[in-house]
Amino acid sequence: MSIDDPQPLISHLIELRRRILYSLFTVAVVFLTLVYFSNDIYHLVAAPLIEQLPVGSRMSATDVASTFFTPIKLTFMVAVFISIPVILYQLWAFIAPALYKHERRLMLPLLVSSSVLFYLGMLFAYFVVFPLAFGFFVKTTPESVNFIPDISKYLSFVMTLFMAFGAAFEVPVAIILLCWTGVTTPDSLKRKRPYIIVGAFIVGMFLTPPDVFSQTLLAVPMYLLFELGLLLSRFYVGKGRKAADDKNSNEIIE
Repeated sequence: MSIDDPQPLISHLIELRRRILYSLFTVAVVFLTLVYFSNDIYHLVAAPLIEQLPVGSRMSATDVASTFFTPIKLTFMVAVFISIPVILYQLWAFIAPALYKHERRLMLPLLVSSSVLFYLGMLFAYFVVFPLAFGFFVKTTPESVNFIPDISKYLSFVMTLFMAFGAAFEVPVAIILLCWTGVTTPDSLKRKRPYIIVGAFIVGMFLTPPDVFSQTLLAVPMYLLFELGLLLSRFYVGKGRKAADDKNSNEIIE
């Protein structure tokens, strides 16, 4: 077969389309299963704020259609979050044939752990950060102002925090990948530990309300996850170098 033969590229594109369709189908099935409960789902997500509001207070809807579309949008996002393991599996199934056997053994645990860590980050935001953040906002509201949050803006706010904390909890996976690919080493990261601690608090400052306690709630878990990634990366870095050496050897033999 000629090197310029387009068939391999076409087959890869067909396989990619198939994997994307599987992912979209999964999201659609989950969404259709949950859409009937969209108002209940919104109430569950809004509970941390509602519990902090003064007695008798409610959220508001400033747009005519927001009472319908906002819970639907939230339900779709929830469907995507629930489908993340399937989406990652489809990604894994697409790239796995191009990996060496030892690379597949290393990458599969990372894909699984990345899903778990993302969910843990979201749970941490919901059960720990939201009550403290919303309590802070309510208590600092001037007496002359009625605190009546809009449901669509609240959705945008909480989705931003969910994504931010979910991504922040991916720190161990990011460190392992950086060390495995040779971008950095555990010893190099260990020497930069003071800068990592400062960076964690800076990230906490931008992602949480402007009080030291809330910033610490994000900075401390991020630093602990950094240490976890640093510890686990030592088991991967040697394998990453071995994989690179094996790949180079195979290329020389060919």
